[in-house]
Amino acid sequence: MRKFVLFFTMWIASNLSIPFWMVGHVHLTMNVYEDVKEIVASFGMNLLVAAGFYLEWKKHKKENNE
Repeated sequence: MRKFVLFFTMWIASNLSIPFWMVGHVHLTMNVYEDVKEIVASFGMNLLVAAGFYLEWKKHKKENNE
């Protein structure tokens, strides 16, 4: 199950990072954050993508050092 969660996180980071950040930046310029749910959701999506990038970097580093 752990390997699946790691794969899923890396998949989300690889495939959805640009849509998350593009929509997020447009949303930031056009919206005032008054709702805590929006802040938490935005922060959570960005953390998920950042975690996926980090896991992908660790995997890349391990494959290239061996």
